[in-house]
Amino acid sequence: MADFTWYPSNGKAYSMMSNKHAEREITLYSLADVQLRFLCPADLDEVRTRCQDWFPIEYPLYWYEEITSSNSHFYSLAAVYQQQIIGLIVAEIKPHSYLNDEDTGILAKCFSDCDIAYILSLGVLKEYRRNGIATLLLDSLLKNLMTPERRKVKAVFLHVLTTNSAAIHFYERRKFRLHAFLPYYYSIKERYKDGFMYVLYINDGQPPWTLYDYIKFMCGRVANGAGFFPWVLLNVHKALGWLWGHHESTEQDHH
Repeated sequence: MADFTWYPSNGKAYSMMSNKHAEREITLYSLADVQLRFLCPADLDEVRTRCQDWFPIEYPLYWYEEITSSNSHFYSLAAVYQQQIIGLIVAEIKPHSYLNDEDTGILAKCFSDCDIAYILSLGVLKEYRRNGIATLLLDSLLKNLMTPERRKVKAVFLHVLTTNSAAIHFYERRKFRLHAFLPYYYSIKERYKDGFMYVLYINDGQPPWTLYDYIKFMCGRVANGAGFFPWVLLNVHKALGWLWGHHESTEQDHH
């Protein structure tokens, strides 16, 4: 299992690999040599260089300052190997009520006062991919979110470009499910790109019911003999009672 510490041993940012080395893949024979630790201010330049290489989105300087701050509210975890950051994950926990309009509808209404986790970034240095680094980082986040003190977090979600098939397959293999299609969600180099929203429900969180869920529920009542027809008769009786009462009140108004 990878070691886990808060800060690098020398307290300094690490140097980048040369472009020559970046062109080849490196196989890690053991993840035990990979150290997991939270980002610190000394990582800013290296993290910024990594993100500019990994992601098509340009993040402002203050974002890097925030995720590398010693008292950051972000969950910013780095994977370090041979004194360099080879992967990182950045996530944020926020109340469900704080979500943007396009992100609402993730949880059922009964979870409206719960929290939700948003993965902003997950990346691995190109030559170290397919070594389980991304899985190690994601699993560390999910393990943290499923501790007793995080029971209020009911879902984890993220956005991804519709063209990023590698990321989509990665999250689908880890039981994230497609929740929404977001047309023109990204603005990359002055061009709009479509996105997907993927969601993973944790800590007994549940999505809102769909028409399919209601049909499945009623079919289950029929199959289990749970009184589907009495339920229908009761609701028909209520409807007739409402219509009769409405009819009588209308006649009284005419008199």
